[in-house]
Amino acid sequence: MLNITRPLKLFLLILLLLVAISPLIASGFYIGLMTKMMIVAIFAMSLDLLVGFTGLISLGHAAFFGIGAYCLAGFFSQADHYTIWIALPVSMGGAALAALVIGWISIRTTGVYFLMITLAFSQMFYFFFFESKHFNGDDGVFMNTKPEIFLGSFQLLDLNHEISFFYFVLGLLVAVFLLLVMILKAPFGQVITSICANDQRVRALGYAIQRYKLVSFVIGGAIAGLAGFLEAAHTGFITPSFLSWHESGLILVIIILGGIGTLYGPIFGAFALVLLEDLLPELTDNWKLMLGVIIIMVVLFLPNGISSMGKKLIDRLKPKPITEPGSSKKTTVS
Repeated sequence: MLNITRPLKLFLLILLLLVAISPLIASGFYIGLMTKMMIVAIFAMSLDLLVGFTGLISLGHAAFFGIGAYCLAGFFSQADHYTIWIALPVSMGGAALAALVIGWISIRTTGVYFLMITLAFSQMFYFFFFESKHFNGDDGVFMNTKPEIFLGSFQLLDLNHEISFFYFVLGLLVAVFLLLVMILKAPFGQVITSICANDQRVRALGYAIQRYKLVSFVIGGAIAGLAGFLEAAHTGFITPSFLSWHESGLILVIIILGGIGTLYGPIFGAFALVLLEDLLPELTDNWKLMLGVIIIMVVLFLPNGISSMGKKLIDRLKPKPITEPGSSKKTTVS
């Protein structure tokens, strides 16, 4: 069950403000790096909806990330200009449609069988784009320009400007987070979290659990498609590696690193892993080995993810009630 306390909300708001003002003091490289962090965070939250709240452990989630990117490339890679009001629905709609088809088949299974079917579908899409001449196979597809955001004849944002694109992605990160919070606090969200906890009991209560799982799967796929769209627009380059099972495994590692079933945990995990991938190569040539050791240490000593450190700190700062001698009445000491 999603539980975001008032002190935690304040903590997250402070972190959001720090991220929002970072372009004022950071160089262009770090603005691009933080943009990548936020895109990965959106992708990770989409998987956390499945793994942490619906109980669907998927190793094929990168398929929707890649399909969202390739939908953008397939329709707009040769365009000199195109509007986001068409490009974004095309990418998210394509990913959602793929999630509907894959989910309709996959949710009939559970456990390791579900994991293997989603992995198989992801690899099928991977090899399709890898061997596709239309999409240049392993060479990938280049985008000529970023999408335009116009309201009538007025340009709302110039996404070709790095800072504008940064704030656009930040706005979408916040929007996705709030949307998922609303979904999980709604009756639908309560049902899927109950399915995650005990699906047999929910089925006994008369709920069509496969239908709820499928809707959750499609929502997660659409949000992953959004992340793929942003990554394609950000880098201007799409390759079949977007759909590989390594990408799915990496995102699964991120939500474990940050904290499964929290929504904000995957954001912390994404920022931490992308930052480590940037810093560790400067320290050693064996940086992947060091990264593996760090992940193992986090899993062993912080089983609830690195986001639990902030929660523990907030709990320690809370005023603690004490009982006065000779009285059952508690007073609060700050």
